[in-house]
Amino acid sequence: MQNKPSFILRNPSANKGTGFNNEEREKLGLKGLLPPKVESLQEQSDRALSQFTSFNTNLERYIFLNCLRDRNETLFYYLLSNNLELMMPIIYTPTVGEACQKFGNEFRFAQGMYFASQDKGNIRAMMDNWPAEGVDIIVVSDGSRILGLGDLGTNGMGIPVGKLQLYVAGAGFCPTRTLPVIIDSGTNTKKYLEDKYYLGERHPRIPDSEYYPLVDEFLAAAYNKWPKVIVQFEDISNDHCFNLLDEYRNKYLCFNDDIQGTGSVILSGFINAVRSVQKPINEHRMVFLGAGSAGIGVADCIMSLFDEAGVSKEQARKSFWFVDSKGLITTTRGDELTSQKKQYAREDYTYQLKSLLEVVRDVKPTAIIGLSGIGGSFSQEVIEEMAKHVEKPIIFALSNPTTNAECTAEQAYQWTDGRCIFASGSPFKPVEYKGKTFVPGQGNNMYIFPGLGLAASVCEAKHVTDAMIITAAKTLASFVEDSEVLTGKIYPGLQHIREISTRIAVKVIEKAYEEGMAQLPRPDNIEALVKSRQYVPTYDKSRN
Repeated sequence: MQNKPSFILRNPSANKGTGFNNEEREKLGLKGLLPPKVESLQEQSDRALSQFTSFNTNLERYIFLNCLRDRNETLFYYLLSNNLELMMPIIYTPTVGEACQKFGNEFRFAQGMYFASQDKGNIRAMMDNWPAEGVDIIVVSDGSRILGLGDLGTNGMGIPVGKLQLYVAGAGFCPTRTLPVIIDSGTNTKKYLEDKYYLGERHPRIPDSEYYPLVDEFLAAAYNKWPKVIVQFEDISNDHCFNLLDEYRNKYLCFNDDIQGTGSVILSGFINAVRSVQKPINEHRMVFLGAGSAGIGVADCIMSLFDEAGVSKEQARKSFWFVDSKGLITTTRGDELTSQKKQYAREDYTYQLKSLLEVVRDVKPTAIIGLSGIGGSFSQEVIEEMAKHVEKPIIFALSNPTTNAECTAEQAYQWTDGRCIFASGSPFKPVEYKGKTFVPGQGNNMYIFPGLGLAASVCEAKHVTDAMIITAAKTLASFVEDSEVLTGKIYPGLQHIREISTRIAVKVIEKAYEEGMAQLPRPDNIEALVKSRQYVPTYDKSRN
C-alpha cells in the first residue's frame, strides 16, 4: 500500500493536497484523486483559517490544527507562522492544558516517542524506530508537572508537541528534524490511573532509584544516535528538574526551559521594567510568590543585573524575599529547605511572616513576581498595599494557564490606578481604564527558547551557558525602544518572533564563540548562516 504513488497524500511532510499542480499530479499518479482546481498555498491557508475560526471552542480549534499538521505539514506551518498571535494560545498555553487533561479521550494519532519504565534496557534500540533520518532538537517531559495542572503522566505529551511547533514557527527548526518525547515513569494522579482512556503505564511514579537511571539511559541513547542534538527538559517536577539540570548541563547540550528559559524572558521584562520606573537595580526590593524551578530560575537571572552593577552576591540576595506555602522563607523557620531555597532564605528575621500580605506590608516591595500556580493570590488588598508605597509597582503574574494567574491584567491596572508595569505568563486582552488603553506584557518563554535553541544547534555548542541565556534576555530587551518603555511596554510584539529569534540566535552564537563553546568553525557572516538554516513553509522545496 505504501509503495503506491498516491501514498504521498498520506505523508504530511510531502503532501500538498490541492497544491499539487497538473504536472505533479500526472507524474505522481494523483489524477482523479484530487478536485480539479490547483490552489496556491495562500488559497489553502485562507480556507484553513476560515475553518479554524468556525469552531466554537478552543479545544476544537486545537484538534483541528493538530489534524491539519498530521495531514499537510507545510500548510499547517504556513498557517501558524502567518497567524501566530491568534493561534499560539491554541497550540500552547492556555488551551494545551485542557488538551493534555483530555489527551486520552481526544487521542487520534500518535506523535513523538514514548519511553516507559518497562522499556529499561531497550531505549537505544527503540530510537531506531523513529522514521526521520536525523533529529536536531528533542523536547522531553515526564508529565510530572504540566503547566500549573500537576501530574498528568503520559497525558503531558501535548506539551513537547506544542513546544516544538513553536520552535518551528518561531525560529525555523525543520519540523521533520524535531522529536517530542514523554518518559513515562507512572503517575500519582488517581483519576488517571482509574481512567479507562488513560494511555500511560498504570502505576504510581517509580522511585528515584529507578527514575534517574531511566532518564540517564534515555539521554545516553539520544546522544549516541544523534550526537549533535539539543535536548530541552520541560515540565518536570521540582524534586527532579534541578537535579537533572545540574547533572547534565555540563555533560550534554541541554537546557531546562522552565528554569533557564523562564529566567531569561522574565529577566528581559525586568530589565525594561527597571528602565520604565527609572530606579537603579540596587534600589529594588523583590517579593517572589513561589519558590519552585521557575521562581528560582528568574531570581538567578535577575542576580546578573546586580553583578553588572558591582553588587556582591551576598548583598544582592538581600533584595529578594521568597514566599512559599508556609510563608516567608527564612533560615529560622524550622523546616528543611531545599538547596535552591537555602540560597535565598532570609537570615535577618527573628519573627515569622505567614502570608504574602504580611510580607508586602513588611518589605514594601517595588516588584512582586508570581510563579505560584495559585490563581488570584495577588489579592486586591496585597496590590493596593504595595501601591501605597511605590509610584510604579512592577507586577508580574506569571503562572500558567490563565486561570492560575496570580491576578488579571484588569485587576492590576484598576487596583494600582493604572500606575503598574504588568506582565503575565498567559495572554490577557488590552484593558481600558480611565480613558487609556493598557496593553499587558506577556512574559512568554517563546520569546527566548526558539532563538536560544537555534543558536545552540547551528553553532554546535558544547553546552548552554548562563552567559548565553543572559545574552538572549538582553537581546530581547533591546527590541523595545526607550520611548515605548516609558509607556509601560516591556516586550515587543510576538508578530515579530522570527526576527526576534534570528537576532537572539546571532547574539547567542557570538557569545558561544566568545566563550569557546561553539564547535562549528566560525563563519564570516553568522546571520547569513542562521538564516540559511531556517525552515520556510513553502511548496518550493529549493528554499529549505
